[in-house]
Amino acid sequence: MTKHLKYILLSSCVLLSACSTTKFLAPGQKLYTGGEVVIKDSVLKKSEKKALSEELGALLRPIPNSTILGMRFKLWLYFKTKTNKSKGLAHWLNKKGEPPVLISSVNLEQNSKILQNRLQNESYFQAQVSGDTVSKKPTSKVAKAVYTAVTGPGYKIRKVVFPRGTRTIDTAVAGTSAKTLLKVGNKYNLDVIKTERLRIDARLKEEGFYYFSPEHLIMHVDSTIAGHQVDIFVAVKNETPGRAQNIYTINNIYVYPSYSLRDTSLMKDKAVFYKWYNIVERRNTVHTYTFANTVLMRPGQVYNRTAHNNSLNRFINLGPYKFVKNRFEDVSADSSKLDVYYFLTQYKKKSLSLDILGRTTSANYTGTQVNLNWLNRNAFKGAEALKVTLFGSTDVQVGGQNAGYNVYQAGIQTTLSWPRFIGPIYPKAADAYIPHTNLSLGYSIVNRQKLYNLNSYNLSFGYQWRETEHRSHELNLINFQFVNPLSVSQKYKDSIDRKDVPVNPALKHVIDKQFILGPSYSFTYTNTNEDYRTNTLYYNGKISLSNNIYGLVTGADSAGGKPKKLFGAIFNQFVKLENEIRYFHKTGQNSTIASRLIVGVGLPYGNSTQLPYSQQFFIGGPNSLRGFRARAIGPGSFDPSSGVGTGGFLADESGDIKIEANIEYRPKLFSIVRGALFVDAGNIWLLHSNGSQPGAVFTKSFLNDFAVDAGFGLRFDLTVLVLRTDLGIPLRTPYVRVNEPRWDFNFNRSVFNLAIGYPF
Repeated sequence: MTKHLKYILLSSCVLLSACSTTKFLAPGQKLYTGGEVVIKDSVLKKSEKKALSEELGALLRPIPNSTILGMRFKLWLYFKTKTNKSKGLAHWLNKKGEPPVLISSVNLEQNSKILQNRLQNESYFQAQVSGDTVSKKPTSKVAKAVYTAVTGPGYKIRKVVFPRGTRTIDTAVAGTSAKTLLKVGNKYNLDVIKTERLRIDARLKEEGFYYFSPEHLIMHVDSTIAGHQVDIFVAVKNETPGRAQNIYTINNIYVYPSYSLRDTSLMKDKAVFYKWYNIVERRNTVHTYTFANTVLMRPGQVYNRTAHNNSLNRFINLGPYKFVKNRFEDVSADSSKLDVYYFLTQYKKKSLSLDILGRTTSANYTGTQVNLNWLNRNAFKGAEALKVTLFGSTDVQVGGQNAGYNVYQAGIQTTLSWPRFIGPIYPKAADAYIPHTNLSLGYSIVNRQKLYNLNSYNLSFGYQWRETEHRSHELNLINFQFVNPLSVSQKYKDSIDRKDVPVNPALKHVIDKQFILGPSYSFTYTNTNEDYRTNTLYYNGKISLSNNIYGLVTGADSAGGKPKKLFGAIFNQFVKLENEIRYFHKTGQNSTIASRLIVGVGLPYGNSTQLPYSQQFFIGGPNSLRGFRARAIGPGSFDPSSGVGTGGFLADESGDIKIEANIEYRPKLFSIVRGALFVDAGNIWLLHSNGSQPGAVFTKSFLNDFAVDAGFGLRFDLTVLVLRTDLGIPLRTPYVRVNEPRWDFNFNRSVFNLAIGYPF
């Protein structure tokens, strides 16, 4: 550490008065700085001792005063704002502080008993723990607690014996032994035994033992075996009631779609039977078939907890209902049959809401959007959700290549969603999730200030479903989009009609009529919501098609001078593939390495010589290569700033192929603040030369065209959103400029990114 840095830290301490909080303590008082557990065992490895010490240390109480960069700021705040007033700023600040945790408040004997008990629960039956307080000097104002744990030998499992009786319940428990968590040779562990009871109970619930519970199981442990071993005997308690030993089947199922707390009668005389369940309500609010996709249990079937839980999950996700109360009742005292009741409390059928959003876009715009939403949660008495949204948005750049060319949008979007498959296909969906059929219709007008106005119409029809907890699908049988220029400024026309400079055809294609009609399919795999995993993965793959069969049938050949039309407009014909992989590796409790790879390719053919603007690939910006402005890189080794291919117009580069890779280290710094160190690389390319962008075509030496940047940033996790700041520094440009190296660490060219949410 340099003298200068030491001076800064010292000055900070003096400024906050936080390095000397002990001066506020009364004579004889000592501040508690924490506890330490020392493991005494000659058999355990160093790594095992460390892990055990950390585990036991987490049990120590009280917890010492918190620190920020070694300074007890909250403790200092508590003393500096101490007041007798019950209101005001000083009182409020004092509540944000922390009172001192004194060494006198530490109960060494109690903590020692807790640590000893934990060790005994983890196979160290002969463990002994003692504690003492330690100060550097007798006059010191701080002290810590040190606990010495002599573990003794760890006891291991010699054998596990499951019930051998002839009762149905004994046979069922014994049938679960193949997947037992109690493994021969493992150390005895009370937590594993408790988890084993839960595992057996969960298995029995799948086999109809509705009234069984983990408390009906007992594990007898014999620790008198030689060689520090134990035998474990799994048994059903003798006092287990008879109904907990019986297998139950489903009798009748009743659904109450408009239940309220005022309803005290079951009204079974009003029940309307449909297939395998009954609907009971005073007035008709839903069709009888509405719950055919929701009630997964059947009369006569053995009770099954999975079907029970999945049915509840589907009722909640159906849409119109905010609460679901479920009840099982014995048909009679001597019967092993259950009647099932579902009491559903409705949301208000119709609602009106206003959303005000802040956002950043891939083009490095910052903007706001206002949505006025009208929602009918049960439009046609089949739990169909009908939503109509009126929206308006503004996206602006204060600096950058698009400054002054702001984007304004307004429009309407209508979506109708059925909680079931409707149409020609019925894919397999997981029982826990409801599949949806979606119909969407919308219109928007896009105004790019000073340049052009576009009318855009869209229509889609398709399906969304989850195959399993990790795998989901989206299939749109119809994707229709029609973009029609409403007006184009003379400035834009002049920029694409220049005779002296070859102009990128993509600039002209922006204002061409664009007609897309075709299917798309997207597959997603993710286990990133499983926080207990060290490594998690996200993958999304998508294929989009447009007018493929129609183009082939009509013999469309735009390059050959034979373009074809559909509904009076030249249609787009292409195939587009997109792939994105994200991999996350936890390096510690509060730190992660996140990485991403994107590979995409679009093939225009037949009636198209290039992809429609909405389907082209772009790179750069706050969610991509953060050391470069959005859409200002590529394609290939082409230099957008050269003016060639842009007609003297702003750079807005796009391509048919995209490869991008990112890696980012995300440590938690303190409180709501996380840091980031990142490296980004990638580019976009054209499949075929357009004659105006030299070096833009994809070749086997594509790695030489990679742009590379690195940087650092901060993330502020505000719960409702994550505010992100990144500073990206270009390291390598894909193009060569006169008297400039490709690899060049130039902090003056760094790009500051302000965004919402993580980049991936």
